[in-house]
Amino acid sequence: MKIVAGNGNIPLAQAVASALELPLTKAIVRRFADMEIFVEIQENVRGQDVFVIQSTSYPANDNLMELLIMLDALRRGSARRITAVIPYFGYARQDRKSSPRSPISAKLVANLLTEAGANRILTLDLHASQIQGFFDIPVDNLYAAPLFAEDAKKRFLTREMMIVSPDVGGVIRARELARRLETDLAIIDKRRERAGVSEVMNVIGDVYGRDCILVDDICDSGGTLCNAAAALQRNGARSINAYITHGVLSAGAVERVASSVFSMMTITDSIVATEATRTASNIRQATIAPLLAEAMRRIADESSVSSLFD
Repeated sequence: MKIVAGNGNIPLAQAVASALELPLTKAIVRRFADMEIFVEIQENVRGQDVFVIQSTSYPANDNLMELLIMLDALRRGSARRITAVIPYFGYARQDRKSSPRSPISAKLVANLLTEAGANRILTLDLHASQIQGFFDIPVDNLYAAPLFAEDAKKRFLTREMMIVSPDVGGVIRARELARRLETDLAIIDKRRERAGVSEVMNVIGDVYGRDCILVDDICDSGGTLCNAAAALQRNGARSINAYITHGVLSAGAVERVASSVFSMMTITDSIVATEATRTASNIRQATIAPLLAEAMRRIADESSVSSLFD
């Protein structure tokens, strides 16, 4: 078993390797003068079970191309099996035709990964679970819900919690966390006027006097979540927190969250935190390294991955 790290999330790759008590495989990833990516694996991988850890977060195109080239290098190095470990799967929000003549980019990325040499995909909280069907190779989609549930039990032990989905599409994810915490569920009903802009219309459920926890897979600009938090406050919520799997936090999102009514937003380290994120007073990170490490160990041992979430 060997672990190769791309530049997309080196701290996470190092934490996973440490949890598995394995060194990172020596590799060179550099760019030519015209920014072409060059990869050279500096250890023998023939017949090995190789895991490539690379989030396709910002800069998404560079990180994706780097991952594809690494997969090709390992395939040509005769690795026995190559698993692409993609903590944050970029392009996942483009999972259907949203308008005439628009692409389904998630399917395109799935094809590229397969053609480049991936034999298996390991990822975390896909934006839409049907993306697993875009692949003709096995996909293990891990869930952050157990991690969030354990953390919430410690932080909100004596409080009257209520899990809140920021939109109808995230109800299944929020319901799973509510089930693990044995608490109630509320839903934010919103109307999106145009792409990137959301207007909260109504809160479905009685949140008055409750400690509300918003749950979502991605926080990009932060507009939807901050609007949802404001709606919860107007409806009498006692405190408002959030658990977000992927903290994309682009386009002034950190400042938006910092000035919002959130007591705390917890994100995972599936994406490397920026300096602004690390210094924000109401944003914290929870690590997914032990979860990824255990899933990788089980894949290498040919044991059950789904039993992690029983």
